[in-house]
Amino acid sequence: MNQKRRILVTSALPYANGSIHLGHLLEHIQTDIWARFQRLRGHECYAVCADDAHGTPVMLKAQELGITPEQMVEQTRAEHHQDLKDFLVDYDNYYVTHSEENKVLCEAIYTKLDNAGYISKRTINQLFDPEKEMFLPDRFVTGTCPTCGSEEQNGDSCDSCGATYSPTELKNPKSVVSGAVPVLKESEHFFFDLPQFEGMLKDWLQSGAIQEEMANKLQEWFETGLQQWDISRDAPYFGFEIPGAPNKFFYVWVDAPVGYMASFLNFCQQNDLEFDDFWTEGKDTELYHFIGKDITYFHCLFWPAMLEGAGYRKPSGVNVHGFVTVNGAKMSKSKGTFIKGRTYLDHLEPEYLRYYFASKLSDGVTDIDLNFEDFVQKVNADLVGKVVNIASRCASFITKRFDGTLSDNIVDTALLNEFQQAQGSIAELFEKRKYSAAIREIMALADKANQFIDANAPWVTIKEEGKEAFTHDVCSLGIHLFRILTIYLQPVLPVLADKAQAFLNDTYTWDSIQTVLKGHGINKFKAMMQRVEPATIEKIVDASKEDLKAAQQSKAKAQADSPLVKDPIAPTISFDEFAKVDLRVAKIAHAERVEKADKLLRLELDLGGESRQVFAGIKSAYEPEDLIGKHTVMVANLAPRKMRFGLSEGMVLAAGPGGKDLFILEPHDGAQPGMKVK
Repeated sequence: MNQKRRILVTSALPYANGSIHLGHLLEHIQTDIWARFQRLRGHECYAVCADDAHGTPVMLKAQELGITPEQMVEQTRAEHHQDLKDFLVDYDNYYVTHSEENKVLCEAIYTKLDNAGYISKRTINQLFDPEKEMFLPDRFVTGTCPTCGSEEQNGDSCDSCGATYSPTELKNPKSVVSGAVPVLKESEHFFFDLPQFEGMLKDWLQSGAIQEEMANKLQEWFETGLQQWDISRDAPYFGFEIPGAPNKFFYVWVDAPVGYMASFLNFCQQNDLEFDDFWTEGKDTELYHFIGKDITYFHCLFWPAMLEGAGYRKPSGVNVHGFVTVNGAKMSKSKGTFIKGRTYLDHLEPEYLRYYFASKLSDGVTDIDLNFEDFVQKVNADLVGKVVNIASRCASFITKRFDGTLSDNIVDTALLNEFQQAQGSIAELFEKRKYSAAIREIMALADKANQFIDANAPWVTIKEEGKEAFTHDVCSLGIHLFRILTIYLQPVLPVLADKAQAFLNDTYTWDSIQTVLKGHGINKFKAMMQRVEPATIEKIVDASKEDLKAAQQSKAKAQADSPLVKDPIAPTISFDEFAKVDLRVAKIAHAERVEKADKLLRLELDLGGESRQVFAGIKSAYEPEDLIGKHTVMVANLAPRKMRFGLSEGMVLAAGPGGKDLFILEPHDGAQPGMKVK
């Protein structure tokens, strides 16, 4: 047994404005397998995570739902945590970045950086939404790419050509929040002096703390020159206010990684553990982050520089993985391949996905493809057809013919030794996150176990005179081999391992591989896994399409109900077309309800000697008698429209989200009927 290690592991924080989907789960499962493996080997290993709660998207999503950001974050965190637990992801603490611990740590780190001279202030120009009266984050601006001319691109990068740029460089920018054309506005911002850490970062990136391919990729940042990092955002913003700077907030990517520390601090406070042991340089502890390749530069440039500047230890390793594709393509909502974790769980056991991801994961950064046909075949062939099948083929003979007791004899010591001697190589593969290679080695052993049973055919020998003891030995060795396989698979398949331990009257550690349960009593075998049917996959895909439909309907309803959300902007018209519209002041001479019409009032309008009849859809907001005598604005040159209630000879102008909140335009005092509105 190696010396006991002390390890802290984290996964990137799920953002608190949406559900956990299969893309998220790749990382959490990868992290959990590694942490479970370390614990199985007897190491002191803690795994923490949290919901990433701050930022403009959370603020706006909460507004859309009509609740506070705090309420939305609380609900989403509970949903995320339950989903992860149901996928058997065993975090010691699952917290939230909107916490007192995180606030205190963020302020302390910022103060240390500021006192050390790493923080500066300067005025910058930013895009500002004049309607919502807020500065717009990169992803809340769209427009035409300044490099390739592709339209409707994000404010920070182009999906078509891959170019990166500032939102102010976009052509024809538009606010995602309101549709308004943003304007440039000055604001004082706070900057972290990243260039001061260039030497340290280069050394750290070449230390083996990150995969070589990612270290090489990050060299591009040094080639173009490290820039000072804007760590502040203007109100309105959901987050932590910067000390001594009213209405200035920490950018979410400041407090999100500090959330790792905060989650662990919260855990330490509840479990009498020393926080500094894991965050101080020089301590005999290890710190590892598991992240997706899209957030590498935050974790491998900004984060280690912040830690260094504030006097904390840097990560021992940052393990970067690729994305999840489904059937060879990006996850698609319309195709039903953008699958929420909960939708999967409604139909299938979590261990099937854990096993499939493990069978695909390496220590590289390549994307992982979830191919449904391959998924069904692999689960059925490997888990049901190979591993569990070993126990099911042997157990009934042990319980029915040999009093549920394993033989004292090992019939093939070479085969048993081969299984036990694989311990070192499989451990090394799990340690280095080469899960797919570990799975291949384990399944190769499973094949040998089944070949051994096939060659000795206990279902035949049990009927042959004088072969009873031999049959006992063969079936017992089959059970021994099954036991070793389930120990190897325990980090990946903890429920299967629990069922195997209950069946075997055993408790697993990694060292259990070297012990043999001779003369040991076992329990009656019960089915441990079921086959996956292709029809079940079809149900998941169909349910995901339904999820999309329900989400679209919910969003449409929220938009219809919310006075904050405006109707889509209509296609543009020319100035000459607009000049043709003749707006006139009109006096409402008479108003009455229209029989059998839900929304209409019939108005008689006085245009200064000329009378017009107009049917207006304002019944929900006005009583007819309250309108009589008011002045309003109408489109006077609109072609008459024949309705089943009569002829409508114009249009009254009104605005509002609808219902009772609908307001006719009323000109200022002094307006006379027939007067032209300019």
